[in-house]
Amino acid sequence: MDDIDRRLLTLLQQDAGLAYAALGKAVGLSAGAAHERVRKLRDRGVIRRTTVEVDPRALGLGVLAFVMVESSAWIGDSAAAFAAIPEIEEAHIIAGSASVFVKVRTATTEQLQDVLRRLYAIDGVSGTQATVSLETFFERPPSAAPQNPPLAG
Repeated sequence: MDDIDRRLLTLLQQDAGLAYAALGKAVGLSAGAAHERVRKLRDRGVIRRTTVEVDPRALGLGVLAFVMVESSAWIGDSAAAFAAIPEIEEAHIIAGSASVFVKVRTATTEQLQDVLRRLYAIDGVSGTQATVSLETFFERPPSAAPQNPPLAG
């Protein structure tokens, strides 16, 4: 991946609906060349999907919680059970005292409590610890910029 690919990714993360002509102009390529670059990024799995970012509060989902899920046995094969709970936005196997870390959005704390009940129904789940977010400073997608830019000499 070169600097042009990284710039294309950054532009697409800001607005996935940009026309190839606009993308090409922004990075110094023709529309066709920009389209080809984006296609190759998709083919290589760099771009996994194109989506729309929706404000959860506009959907009435004002409760954001992060839940540490404890288990009495290995639950690394339980991805489908976690995915079956639609309020769970992300689920990660983690190291430490808990086994799984999940991000949950609901409309009310009562609905959050219901999600916790459904988590306990998953085989191997022995406990949960939920932390409710009071405010989100920011959320951002992964950066396409190089993590260690060269130092100016």
